Amino acid sequence: MTLPRSTLSVPAQLAQEVRKSRFLANAATVSTADAATAFVSAVAHADATHNCWAYRVGQRYRFNDDGEPAGTAGKPILQAIDGQGLDEVVVVVTRWFGGIKLGAGGLMRAYGGCAAECLRGAAKRELIRTSEVEFGVGFSALPLLHARLADFDAQKLSESFVGDGAVLRVRIATVRIDALRALLADVSRGQCSVRVLD
Repeated sequence: MTLPRSTLSVPAQLAQEVRKSRFLANAATVSTADAATAFVSAVAHADATHNCWAYRVGQRYRFNDDGEPAGTAGKPILQAIDGQGLDEVVVVVTRWFGGIKLGAGGLMRAYGGCAAECLRGAAKRELIRTSEVEFGVGFSALPLLHARLADFDAQKLSESFVGDGAVLRVRIATVRIDALRALLADVSRGQCSVRVLD
């Protein structure tokens, strides 16, 4: 069983100074890789020394060191996202160099620490995964099924009538699909099957 993941409810920001270098973390919720790169472009500072970033959207992730030594900025930012069980999140950490070199370990601590602190203080909400499913039921079971769909917080996407019943397509929380299957097996006397479309 996978643990429930969270995302940010609102964008977050945090500023820190580490050995005279200024760091500014900006974090937000994004649902696609394109939205993440658009956020990076929107919050990057042209006058900064580096705008390093990372995002995770489901199984997709990317990170960028933006000129810092490889592995010292983007990867620690991604580890901060993953370390707090977050998904659909992008973080940009901007650095204005203060004249003192931090070394590889210092950079990793500064970028990862700034991102982690920003995310720790951010307001969060649980991320509920949904799936689109399709199933057919006989006319006799249709009224009961319509009444019970609300119990599943299911969103009806389409309904078409065929022969002796109807075919419904609904969006439902992925964790509730098995309960829906059990209900459908009960009302159709085992004649109905659920097909997961995504």
